[in-house]
Amino acid sequence: MRYAYGVTSALLLGGAAATLITGLPAGAQVAQNDASQMQGVVPRAGAPASFADLTQQLQPAVVNISTRQKIQVAAGGNPFAGTPFEGLFGGGGNNGAPQTREAQSLGSGFIVSSDGYVVTNNHVITAEGKGQVESITVTMPDGTEYPAKLVGKDAPSDLAVLKITASKPLPFVKFGDSRSARVGDWVIAIGNPFGLGGTVTSGIVSAVTRSTGSGSAYDRYIQTDASINRGNSGGPMFDMKGQVIGINNAIFSPTGGSVGIGFAIPAETAAPIVDKLIKGVSIDRGYLGVQIQPVTEDVADSLGLAHNRGELVQSVQPGQPAATAGIQPGDVVLKVDGKDVSPDQTLSYIVANTAPGKRIPIELIRQGKRLTLTATVGKRPSEEEMAKQSFNPNATPQDDPYSQDQTQGEGLAAKALGLSVLAMTPQIAGQLGVPTTTRGVVVAQVDQSSDAAARGFQRGDIILSANYRDTASVADLETVIRGAKAENRSAILLRAQRRGQPAAYIPVRLR
Repeated sequence: MRYAYGVTSALLLGGAAATLITGLPAGAQVAQNDASQMQGVVPRAGAPASFADLTQQLQPAVVNISTRQKIQVAAGGNPFAGTPFEGLFGGGGNNGAPQTREAQSLGSGFIVSSDGYVVTNNHVITAEGKGQVESITVTMPDGTEYPAKLVGKDAPSDLAVLKITASKPLPFVKFGDSRSARVGDWVIAIGNPFGLGGTVTSGIVSAVTRSTGSGSAYDRYIQTDASINRGNSGGPMFDMKGQVIGINNAIFSPTGGSVGIGFAIPAETAAPIVDKLIKGVSIDRGYLGVQIQPVTEDVADSLGLAHNRGELVQSVQPGQPAATAGIQPGDVVLKVDGKDVSPDQTLSYIVANTAPGKRIPIELIRQGKRLTLTATVGKRPSEEEMAKQSFNPNATPQDDPYSQDQTQGEGLAAKALGLSVLAMTPQIAGQLGVPTTTRGVVVAQVDQSSDAAARGFQRGDIILSANYRDTASVADLETVIRGAKAENRSAILLRAQRRGQPAAYIPVRLR
């Protein structure tokens, strides 16, 4: 019913829009349609009167993909729980044991060879949680259904390849060169939104190297305003030559529907991975073993660096290539293998697309000094291994780890940062669950109106350094604050640690 209401609303709004357009004064119509006014602005070849011919050629190769899954869910609870009727209908049975239920998913895909190889997103054919995919069905535009076999999938890039077998050669499309796509180019997207079947939308390229901030190895998309909705995942984005330059993957939306901000995996990323999946070749990615974060304006201001350049190393895994090369927490990486690190070309993207075993130069800034180190790129662990590395069973901090409430020093940290701090003692270290040799100052109180509070600082956090200077005492921290103020810096970079979590660099604005 929700979808029915949505369609009805759209029709009503469409009628209102038509009324407004036809109600324009004649002069406005003439001005809009005067070709002489538009000469040199909209080239005739760049503004097709219709996408019908192109769609007619391409749509036969775009398919719907559905899966049948069995998923484990919590035992059915009492729908009357918490009401006066709670005791009348039992407790849901199975003694709270998980139940297995059947579920379905819908998505899109496209055929890339006459013998039936189909490309889609990995998340379209992967069950959630503890589920298991029982079957995959590919439906052609004419309604013909084929059972599909999973040839290969790759979670990091969110790509998968299926195989169907038909009695005759199948229509197919080819990958194009996404590197030649320009902002403003026309594109069309074909897919299966909301299970409605083959649907075509058009738009332009809004950005060509868009990062969403996820920090993943493939966080680099083509952005478009062509409508992409649920069910479009895995469908193709075509240029005006009829070539696939992107695979529709995600949207940014506060409502769950298209608001004109859609993302597609570029063909330059997808095509080599698809080729390897078809051939059964393993996909090896580069790996350094660091956790990084972008150099935000606050980080740049705290260190006196240029904006929109580089990434800050938060932590380094022992024994991994970055540690072997000498990279340290707090380093700001500017270039990797001669390529600038920027929001459009992240460190993760560059390294993941570098062959394991290759020796690469890494340019960085350490405490204001520029260095060049050489690292031998390692092989990225599997997603399962990465998840195990990040799992920490002791990540729950104590609500009140120590009883001292009196701050020390001159109170400059409270005035400038909104943080009241204490010197570390063996007793406090024991209550916080850290080694008694830990050197730093402990946050006793946080002013909730401060930038430090907005950054997530909490009582019990340990400040290990400020602007790369160790803070073994409250006086050490206050010295750094005075120095930053003397240099007219608007922020300082704190390295802080919370129980059960690795230390992290956090910029905090001075007040």
